[in-house]
Amino acid sequence: MKIFNSKQAVHNYISELRSKGNTVGFVPTMGALHAGHLSLIEQAKKTADIIVCSIFVNPTQFNDKKDLENYPRPVDDDIKKLEKVNCDILFIPGVDEMYNSSEKWTIELGNLDKILEGKIRPGHYQGVTQIVKKLFDTIKPDFAFFGQKDYQQFMVISHMVKILRIKVKLVLCSIVREKDGLAMSSRNVYLSPVDRINSLALFHALSKFRDLYKIKSVAQLKAEITSFLNSAPGIELEYFEIFNAKSFQPVASKRSGSIIALVAAKVGTIRIIDNMIIEK
Repeated sequence: MKIFNSKQAVHNYISELRSKGNTVGFVPTMGALHAGHLSLIEQAKKTADIIVCSIFVNPTQFNDKKDLENYPRPVDDDIKKLEKVNCDILFIPGVDEMYNSSEKWTIELGNLDKILEGKIRPGHYQGVTQIVKKLFDTIKPDFAFFGQKDYQQFMVISHMVKILRIKVKLVLCSIVREKDGLAMSSRNVYLSPVDRINSLALFHALSKFRDLYKIKSVAQLKAEITSFLNSAPGIELEYFEIFNAKSFQPVASKRSGSIIALVAAKVGTIRIIDNMIIEK
């Protein structure tokens, strides 16, 4: 695996490989890699000739400076994991490599950055699109792979790609879960033993949603699952919503095609998000 810290160096190297007819698959990450990230690499290997992963803890998408400071950065372990799954290229830039002090970024995201995660974390998606655009400009991938767990982020990046006419195919990859159902996340390591048990309420809620989907109305589902989560020990519910998976708008009935249930909650001091898609 080749490792680069410079935008120009990684761009030149990938351009040389592309000139030989290779397609490029890209997996952007913030490191602290787990099986969920590695599944994106595996999916990329089935699709593209050359696989590029980036590790960059992006400061512009954090609302809380402490959260940024505390974000795990086990770079040596991450490198070993990427080598094990035969990633071809790793790009690990510093903040000064990706940003200069005078630049500004604003992109029109419609309602996408005003609801759910966007409402709770104002400015977050501006930061996400800012860094993803920079990475796309550097890597120029044919395919980019993102996890379903951050579904709203995938919708935001899809919107950016469309309005800026970026030539890349985005690929949504399934959520990877622990054996007991908890969606894998770099933040899970911070859950206390009690919180780790309590956190399963989110997966249980989504499973309940799936099991009751055929026999309950949307209003009944929302009320029942919300009540379940509000009564679950150790759970501070932020939202449980039922949306159309394609338009990313709330739904009132099940006639609107693919449905996605999205949940976010604090478990102890750790914030967890999860979702489940039901195809019509």
